[in-house]
Amino acid sequence: MSHFDDLRDIAPQQLSPGLIGRSLHGAEATLSAIELEPDTELAEHSHVNEQIGILTGGSMTFRIGGEERELRPGGTWVIPAHVPHSVRSGPEGATLVEVFVPRRDDWGDRERLAPSPPKSL
Repeated sequence: MSHFDDLRDIAPQQLSPGLIGRSLHGAEATLSAIELEPDTELAEHSHVNEQIGILTGGSMTFRIGGEERELRPGGTWVIPAHVPHSVRSGPEGATLVEVFVPRRDDWGDRERLAPSPPKSL
């Protein structure tokens, strides 16, 4: 097993409607490149994973706990475990990179899509 990969070679997964992810899973953490289609809404949810991210393209409105913020490229966030959060992508969609600790083992059963280049490259 190699310690290296290329984002273009990682099979995308349909994580939820309008949300595609390409993920690397280490022993303790998951790193994901996420693409949100335009005007995609992820309803409020929470999970055991701490979630840290940066918006690399597009825009989105993020609600974490009781705080809401419109983000542009370069915007970052930290979501502690079990804190409710929701997101809506802007009219041009959004691309982002996120780290989850502990790793996202719950994504193993998500649909794998045909290989395609990520929007961010």
